[in-house]
Amino acid sequence: MVLFAKDVAEPAFLSLPRTTNALDAAKIMKEKHQGFVIVSDGVVPEGIVTEWDYLSKVIAEGKDASQVSIGEIMTTGLITVKGSEGLESVAKIMTERGVRRVLVLHDDKILGVITSRTILANLGEYVDQVSTTIARLQAPPS
Repeated sequence: MVLFAKDVAEPAFLSLPRTTNALDAAKIMKEKHQGFVIVSDGVVPEGIVTEWDYLSKVIAEGKDASQVSIGEIMTTGLITVKGSEGLESVAKIMTERGVRRVLVLHDDKILGVITSRTILANLGEYVDQVSTTIARLQAPPS
């Protein structure tokens, strides 16, 4: 019983063009209760902007968020996984790479995003399913 990335990827995520200024993006992130935004040209994801990017690249450097585009502060080199990856493998990749978010792709199209919160939310359900299966297999025959 394996959970696959495509089964748990969150299809609704915030995506904005690289020219969006950081202040406007932050307002949208707040309104949508998102801690990140995928920077995209509408088709291909180019990078990600997280709370950490705002803290380290805008606030800590004393920049005016209305004068900085998210393209200037985005982190490139997005970590992606295939929809057919098992959730355990995704969690391992996230741990090894030190990231809290990965994009799930199928045929170069974004299916959604898996976050560390997604992993934790599905872990309990997965453990329950495995435990039930083990208990059923260990039960004496009737």
